[in-house]
Amino acid sequence: MNDGHPAPSLAPKIFRFADIDEFRSSVRHLSVDFTPLVRKISAEQVILNLPGCDVNFTKSFPRLFDAQLAPSCTAVGFSMDDGVPIRFNGVDRDESVVVIGRGGAAYSAVERTPRQYASIVFAPEPEDRGWPETGVSFKIFETSAAAHHSLRWLVSEVLSATPQPVEPFELNAMASSIRESLLAAIDTAFADVVPTRWAARANSTRKFKVFQDVQAALAAHVGSPVYSGELARQIGVPVRTMHDAVLRYRGMSLHRYLRVRRLWLVRRSLLAGTHSVKSAALASGFWHMGDFSRGYRLQFGETPSETLSKSR
Repeated sequence: MNDGHPAPSLAPKIFRFADIDEFRSSVRHLSVDFTPLVRKISAEQVILNLPGCDVNFTKSFPRLFDAQLAPSCTAVGFSMDDGVPIRFNGVDRDESVVVIGRGGAAYSAVERTPRQYASIVFAPEPEDRGWPETGVSFKIFETSAAAHHSLRWLVSEVLSATPQPVEPFELNAMASSIRESLLAAIDTAFADVVPTRWAARANSTRKFKVFQDVQAALAAHVGSPVYSGELARQIGVPVRTMHDAVLRYRGMSLHRYLRVRRLWLVRRSLLAGTHSVKSAALASGFWHMGDFSRGYRLQFGETPSETLSKSR
């Protein structure tokens, strides 16, 4: 019996976005940062919060993407569709792969086309499951096609099931049963892992540490341009080492990556209502206004002055 209030149900939350500047991640326990590679987006997140476990489904868009997991959590992820492989931690692999990160782990991804993927975040972390250990970065593994298919099917069923009103004690029982089903499917995926050379390369952390140092240095200069020589001196590695790390984890040259970042700095300044387009461009390291305007329009589908007018 209930007291007249609507009975609780297991209903996911749905978020949809068509504006890059409004897009945000609603995934709990995961800090994200991204740089879009397209002018317009159509993104969606479906999230089901369960006791001790969140199931997340994302329809994404082309972007450069970085994420870091909160402490005392374990996250498992995998694709929900087939398409151009996502570059994850420096490797282009997608078929029958599963990734895992534990408390505080980070990863980098390059999504060249719209893709769909799922993540399951456990907090607190499950114990005694025999899952792979991780360090500062997420790890990626190849599993069997059957195990990968089972994970996809289970997440689809969990998120698409028609919510049924239940009593509170029934809700807790259902949530516990769903969590146990997810744990069992993940157990199978990691039990079916196939040792591969590409996974060993992807799971190496030496270049990932250099890439993280680059990201941290750029974050410290968020309001001003930074150039390759200065960046290399700051993190204590040759420019070539830095270039190789960015090429691996971003899929583009260091020069192009810094230019894309500077274009986004200009856009942020224009949307904040800066004094002029020229002052914003110069502050972010662009001296050739014609080249800057062409690159800006190609990146965002509008002129810098059109962006500035939005803030007014």
